[in-house]
Amino acid sequence: MKLVILDRDGVINEDSDQFIKTPEEWRPIPGSLQAIARLTQAGYRVVVASNQSGIGRGLFDMATLNAINDKMYTALAQVGGRIDALFYCPHPAEANCSCRKPKPGMFDDIARRFNTSLAGIPSIGDSLRDMQASAAAGAQPVLVLTGKGAKTKAAGGLPDDTQVYDDLAAAVRAMIA
Repeated sequence: MKLVILDRDGVINEDSDQFIKTPEEWRPIPGSLQAIARLTQAGYRVVVASNQSGIGRGLFDMATLNAINDKMYTALAQVGGRIDALFYCPHPAEANCSCRKPKPGMFDDIARRFNTSLAGIPSIGDSLRDMQASAAAGAQPVLVLTGKGAKTKAAGGLPDDTQVYDDLAAAVRAMIA
């Protein structure tokens, strides 16, 4: 099975230090939707794994998260792309749950859902915790320099085998050569 795991904020859409709290605040990064469409058309199952602690912090509720994701799904469908599954952690960092990245709980759930090993599966994110969760699950960490990616790269400490690309579109071009 061809599978790819994507973080949402900073990879697919513009990120915000104040969180994406409304559908109006969700804006795709140029080229990201087309990159997902390319993955879809190449036969990849596209899965999103995203920390969404704004729920646990009371900044938005489940209905709002669903509305934000619906906006993403609609925009993707318009360019021929699709997300096959979306996993999220609603907990704030202090909850110390197993699903919040950098822990691999969401990745373990993805492996179970798709009945596959994540060994070598590209996992694309923009933060150190994305890379750490990917590596802990045996996936291939892929850092994009959008969102927090440039700061993440500059700070160092990435898993040794981390691949780095300018954005999701560049990462997808390298995957589908």
